[in-house]
Amino acid sequence: MGLLLQADGAAPAGGGIIMIIYLVIIVGVMYFIMIRPQKKEQKRIAAMLADMSVGDCVLTTSGFYGIVIDITDDTIIVEFGSNKNCRIPMQKSAIAQIEKAEVE
Repeated sequence: MGLLLQADGAAPAGGGIIMIIYLVIIVGVMYFIMIRPQKKEQKRIAAMLADMSVGDCVLTTSGFYGIVIDITDDTIIVEFGSNKNCRIPMQKSAIAQIEKAEVE
């Protein structure tokens, strides 16, 4: 009868450790699915913006194509259209894609 009381009253020894292992696995999976790809994309965008130069053709986040004519720290001046009068200052973060100017 004493053995039955001990077996019923005792908590499982590995229950807490298994729960901790599950939590660590869930955090690890979330890191590789969500956080890591986002950081890689941020690095790619930062490298693209750092490599931008005057004369490059850019696509803005609003869908307009233009030519970069001046670059400062965090803004650029983009010329839109063929009339050479539509020059708009923009933040660098508004650039979605860059096509390098062809060197001849």
